[in-house]
Amino acid sequence: MLTLTANDVRLGATATDWQHALAQAAGELERAGRTTADYLTGMMTREQQSSTVLGNGIAIPHGTPDSRSAVLDTGIRLLQFPDGVTWHDGNRVHVLVAIAAQSDEHLDILRDLTRVLDQPGLADQLARADDAEALVRLLSTPPVQVKCDRDSLCLGVDAGSATELALTAAARLQRLQCVDRDFLGAIVGQTPVSLGQGFWLVHHGLGARRPALALATPKQPAPDLQGVFCLAGPGDQCRELLERLDGFLAVGERIDTLGADALLARLAGEAPDAVSAQVVLLNTHGLHARPAKQLVQEARRHNARIRVRLLDGDGAAVSATSLTRIIGLGARRGQTLVLSATGEDAQPAITALAAAITGGLGEAVTPLASTPASAPEPAAAEPEPLVDDQPLKAVAASPGLALAPAFVLRQPTLDYPATAADPEEQIQRLNRAIDESDGQLRSLIRQAEGGEAAPILSVHVEMLQDEDLYQATLEAIGEGASAEAGWWQAIDTAARAQEALADRLLAERAADLRDVGRRVLANLCGVSMPTPPDSPYMLVAEDLGPSDVARLDTTRVRGLVTARGGATAHSAILARALGLPAVVGAGERVLTLTDGAELVVDGERGCVVANPAAERRDRIQRRLEQLAELQAEAHSQRHEPATTLDGHTLEVCANLGNTAHTPDAVERGADGIGLLRTEFIFMAHPEAPDLATQEREYRHAFDALNGLPLVARTLDVGGDKPLDYWPLPQEDNPFLGLRGIRLSLTRPEILETQVRALLRAAGDRPLRLMFPMVKDLDEFRAAKAIVQRVQDEIGAPDLQIGVMIEVPSSALLAPTLAPEVDFFSVGTNDLTQYTLAIDRGHGQLSAESDALHPAVLRLIQMTVAAAHAHGRWVGVCGELASDPLAIPVLLGLEVDELSVTSRRVPLVKACIRKLSLETARTQAALALSKATAVEVRDALEAS
Repeated sequence: MLTLTANDVRLGATATDWQHALAQAAGELERAGRTTADYLTGMMTREQQSSTVLGNGIAIPHGTPDSRSAVLDTGIRLLQFPDGVTWHDGNRVHVLVAIAAQSDEHLDILRDLTRVLDQPGLADQLARADDAEALVRLLSTPPVQVKCDRDSLCLGVDAGSATELALTAAARLQRLQCVDRDFLGAIVGQTPVSLGQGFWLVHHGLGARRPALALATPKQPAPDLQGVFCLAGPGDQCRELLERLDGFLAVGERIDTLGADALLARLAGEAPDAVSAQVVLLNTHGLHARPAKQLVQEARRHNARIRVRLLDGDGAAVSATSLTRIIGLGARRGQTLVLSATGEDAQPAITALAAAITGGLGEAVTPLASTPASAPEPAAAEPEPLVDDQPLKAVAASPGLALAPAFVLRQPTLDYPATAADPEEQIQRLNRAIDESDGQLRSLIRQAEGGEAAPILSVHVEMLQDEDLYQATLEAIGEGASAEAGWWQAIDTAARAQEALADRLLAERAADLRDVGRRVLANLCGVSMPTPPDSPYMLVAEDLGPSDVARLDTTRVRGLVTARGGATAHSAILARALGLPAVVGAGERVLTLTDGAELVVDGERGCVVANPAAERRDRIQRRLEQLAELQAEAHSQRHEPATTLDGHTLEVCANLGNTAHTPDAVERGADGIGLLRTEFIFMAHPEAPDLATQEREYRHAFDALNGLPLVARTLDVGGDKPLDYWPLPQEDNPFLGLRGIRLSLTRPEILETQVRALLRAAGDRPLRLMFPMVKDLDEFRAAKAIVQRVQDEIGAPDLQIGVMIEVPSSALLAPTLAPEVDFFSVGTNDLTQYTLAIDRGHGQLSAESDALHPAVLRLIQMTVAAAHAHGRWVGVCGELASDPLAIPVLLGLEVDELSVTSRRVPLVKACIRKLSLETARTQAALALSKATAVEVRDALEAS
């Protein structure tokens, strides 16, 4: 996309005529290396076809499609003519935006410029600008996106006063994220102003995120109360909405005679008696300058007032005779234009204009691919069934191997009426279903107490109590919806809003929201969820919500398979915590399995096999028997150190997401806690936990460890893991934004409270503290200074302070960090993500996010070398630490500690005991010699 910058500007140009000005523009593009000299011919040809003047002193000269061979590199140059140049169409031009485009990149510049053309005095400002930056700013004013559409209408509200309707309209704008709570507070204290004809207005700019207009109407309109408009935004940004409101009031129609579509048409500026039509735009590049000019010329032939708007937009209808307004619509191929006309020539005008648009407005067009109206809708293609004994590749989500009959969890069909006659009865049904769901969730939380599922299910309880969801449902019920339809509409709207943010974590929260929504919906419909068999089984589902996983009887379920989802979804996290083999993202084919079909799930290789043949089945059984023997042996020796055959000992510690798991980790033989994710306590509270709360939680861990060391990671939230009570600005890439230590340093008081709680809870017991997402020495020093200050204040003993190696820069700078830190802990999950530039939750790429990639291994090697040169130790706390193929490599790289999930501690220790350090060094050298992760795994498996 072309972008105008100050470097593209030439101020103070002069020209004898428009041809001289155009030649200068072409020369600027040629000198910049954008075009050859032949491009001027194309620019001249374009002017002969039609003028490139936009208006208000701006022209955008560019070549024809035939002249694109003269474009060497897409670019742009801006020439200012303070004295002006008279163009061949009679317009006075002060600025030429000369464009060299190899395709249609100039369309974006064109649309941006049309948005500033209505500014009063723009031509004079362009002529007088004496600074390149100022000139760019004049031409780059971002458009103000207003909100006034079907979503902002609240029709038929059960309210009897203008104040009640005002609050309903304001609440709707908040739900649409147009305003925040400050706006609601301002509206509460405001008396509606009469607009006449029974309409009222409330307006405020405080807390407005974008200009918006909502309308609430009563169920029983009265002459003095037809509706209340709620306007949000500063006055200068609401000009368009106020003009639309004035136009609506000037018509003087009774609102109870209008449906939603007609009401929106009036608010868009269409007259009640207008002749209208809808027509689909077919032009490949949308309604850009050439077809827009054809549309305007056709409109001017008729004695009618013709207006145009986008059917799927929320903007006002614009005059069909204004070129800049038509271009400013930004209409794209496939969008529907709404034409309306009044006057004696209205019907012929609409007929001619619709025909011209359908015909392409002077351009060759092709119809949209569509199914003929008379043809029946094609049935969705059924996925091909799995082929027996043929592995199906999926995403490895939780390690392990299992063989068991499949149980396919098919969501029951929930049939319910869309409407209901008695709103009060529907509200009572809704309340009962929410209460029932609340009780079910709290029962699950009690069953899962101390486990990974409990805090996630606690969030589900909070979602049930969300006031915005409840109010949105009540509004829908008030408009005639059934409790079921109103509830699911509220859930679906909220979930879609989160999914639209293109943020992986928020997308997963949207899945949680739908999980909660389905629970209430099932209770409303009186439908129970399917019951798995009493015998061992493999759970197969389209996707699993956290509550589904929390209900699992781990004595029967042997593994999990989902058609959708990623390795970072809550269901995958819980599967790992439960020690269940799991693969996700296997595709719709797995749903074709019949209940009882034998299924192999390999959570380490990331594949499933349906109905294995006898040979494969025997091989799997032998592997399972060997694994069972190994697990039994490992369990019996779990409290023994992990010492290699040649006498080298590694610490094998446990990763914990909750202090309640500490006794289990110790019982499984962990040499300590290698990673305590302290954010669990922050996520479990609606506000930042105070000192006493944190100290009490941390003390549980120290008490259970009986003197074993604990490595606590300071709060690691932000960016992709936000806290509700710590709001952050929206970020285009949260993985590269405010998170980890960089976020904690913006609120040092929270970090200080956490450090104080950890030090007080530890007393004289071994505490090791580490900071997440450290990129360089400055961040480490800033965080360490806070720790040392708290130590001095409370007289705490010395402790080890380290950093997590999660960012490639920290591994590359390990020689500068090592003299000042006490240890490194390598978080291979994030280190792999940042090193390979692959989001490990990406549906297509996550399988390639392999920490055994030689690039990641080399960063670990550099970290270990730097640490050992200064007498420091290095741990690995990512999932790589429990990968059987990776353990010899990490040992050979001379890592000092591995930290894994508690369930894997005995097996990891057993694996180390079967190795020698020399053999491990050979394995590490072999891995480092390869070029890809696939080559590394193939070589290690063959060795």
